[in-house]
Amino acid sequence: MMMTEHCGSGFLCCHEEILVSSAGNGKSIIGSLVLDAGCGNGKYLGLNPNCYFIGCDISAPLINICADKGHEVLVADAVNLPYRSGYGDAAISIAVLHHLSTEIRRKKAVEELIRVVKPGGLVLITVWAREQEDKALVNKWTPLNQKYLEEWIGPGSPRVRSSSSSFSLKSIPETEENCAVEQLKDVDEESAEKTLHEITCSNSSDGHSPLDSTNKASSLYQQEYFVPWHLPYHRAEVSGASVNAVANGLARKDDKKGAVVYDRYYHVFSEGELERLVSGVDGSVIVDRFYDKSNWCIILEKTSS
Repeated sequence: MMMTEHCGSGFLCCHEEILVSSAGNGKSIIGSLVLDAGCGNGKYLGLNPNCYFIGCDISAPLINICADKGHEVLVADAVNLPYRSGYGDAAISIAVLHHLSTEIRRKKAVEELIRVVKPGGLVLITVWAREQEDKALVNKWTPLNQKYLEEWIGPGSPRVRSSSSSFSLKSIPETEENCAVEQLKDVDEESAEKTLHEITCSNSSDGHSPLDSTNKASSLYQQEYFVPWHLPYHRAEVSGASVNAVANGLARKDDKKGAVVYDRYYHVFSEGELERLVSGVDGSVIVDRFYDKSNWCIILEKTSS
């Protein structure tokens, strides 16, 4: 499918395409119900005043922020949306799938988006791309080596969080992210996986940390990262959660930036990967796909009930 040319004003342009022009399908969008799965702090809720929005997110504090703004929202998991089938006219998933650590969960999230829209309804999905525009700051990311790949995406990794954890960390309200990403070279997928396996399986007997990111070669093939996320001190003090997070090794302080730093998991998508993922979902077709501001974006249409 041909990659469409899109304006360079960022995600608002992409989102308006589906929420305002309905991707050229000729259907009226006035009064349409749009479901935002993983709405965060509500940045895109109400983007089009002619549509009715319902947002959901796994984070209760973020949902509280949305509710305080007057949005219709609820706490829910993207892989198990609490809507009946065919409920919405359209759905959006903005920067959500790359936080899911297995292909099974990512595919399940796509299946849920398709399930909850009506036949003929549109779904917009965006994810971080491995092929990035900015090459400068990727060294601040931490590639996951074999140990962490096994814990996060390996066959033995737990699929459900235990409720009996001895330490509970409160969710932190989201702030604007200033993370930049690197443009990684396009390589043959099979050889990339082989090289990544060789890199991540090498032992760390040289004394480096298991999360040592000094091996620059690995960045050419890496798709699993921990990305630093900075929470200003004043926000951390208000939330009260960061003190415990730092004490328990779940975050670190950066006095120069005046922030507590958390590591967020990202699976960056290589070119064509999102298409392959959604092509395995029954009852939908790809309407458009495009690259915008270091993100891969795709629009799907539901073809059957």
